[in-house]
Amino acid sequence: MTLRVYDTRSREKCELSTLEDGKVRMYVCGITPYSPSHLGHARCYLAFDVVHRWLEASGYDVDYVQNFTDIDDKILDISDSEGVDYSVVANRNIDEYLEVMDAMNVLRADHYPRVTETILEITDMISTLVDKGHAYVGDDGVYFEIDTAPEKFGQLTGQTLEMVRAGAGGRVEDTGSGKRDHRDFALWKLTKPGEPSWDSPWGAGRPGWHIECSAMSLKHFGEQFDIHGGGHDLRFPHHEAEIFQSECCTGSEPVVAYWMHNGFVNVDGEKMSKSLGNFWTIRDAFEHHAPLALRYALLSVPYRNPIDLTPEFIEDAATHFDRLVEAYGNSLSSDTESGADLSGASERFTAAMDDDFNTRAAMIEVQGVVASAAGSDVADWL
Repeated sequence: MTLRVYDTRSREKCELSTLEDGKVRMYVCGITPYSPSHLGHARCYLAFDVVHRWLEASGYDVDYVQNFTDIDDKILDISDSEGVDYSVVANRNIDEYLEVMDAMNVLRADHYPRVTETILEITDMISTLVDKGHAYVGDDGVYFEIDTAPEKFGQLTGQTLEMVRAGAGGRVEDTGSGKRDHRDFALWKLTKPGEPSWDSPWGAGRPGWHIECSAMSLKHFGEQFDIHGGGHDLRFPHHEAEIFQSECCTGSEPVVAYWMHNGFVNVDGEKMSKSLGNFWTIRDAFEHHAPLALRYALLSVPYRNPIDLTPEFIEDAATHFDRLVEAYGNSLSSDTESGADLSGASERFTAAMDDDFNTRAAMIEVQGVVASAAGSDVADWL
């Protein structure tokens, strides 16, 4: 079976065909490190860890880029409240993120570019967009003008300009200082008193959120690449903004061959949020569950599906994981040959993973083999 990937833009599973034979260029939007990483982060980066691993297992050379948005309003708010430099906040949360990812056996990306290290590339890209008539300078910064490329709108969500305009109410006319239309988005924000800033042709300031990923992917991969990943919530506006920026800047399209998005994390049937009191950091979860058991739980649902983390769900997954570890240990210490029936299991496992990285179906095959080796009923393991 050929490896097939669900592409958010085409809304169908497509056979993987890369720009360069045997090589995959993959960019996944990374964290904004203003606080410790949470279970939503765990879901996302475990999902793309599996993508990374299976592509390599399938013989591809993977060049994996994952960024850090190390300058942001939320980071500045925390640094102000603590009385420390913004870099202190960003660095400690980046370190914490890498530690918890290591604990869950997530392979490191090949590159972790930071926004603050990519300012020149960002300002160059904005200058190109201004020169081409896709961006304009306002009183408080530089904005991308959506109306210069309306055909690119809604590629990932199916929204139209008319739908967004209809839902805007008075915001179409009341656009604030510098912005011509409520749909336009910031490329460069002029600095406010006391904020860190960088020089630019339009005045001292810092980048808008969306342009950062366009500039970093262009820097590492060039005008086009194979896979762009992130959470379901990034489809709009972030990823659609990237399409506008990158394709209008370079003239090459599509900028990305396959857009991949993982599903939401819910807790007890409700969206995880601090306001609901059901917000878990990854370290919170580690206090109750082993890191690899948590990995097992989060991978037991196909990556595109939402996942509902109830105590019962996690406990059940942890029990299954412990049984697998025990069975594997017993097989290593046994002097007798396993009686497991492996006929077809490897092929079915491969078929599951080639079907858009279906970890749920693949794990069922593993459980079946282990159950057979243990002389148990497969149903007891599911």
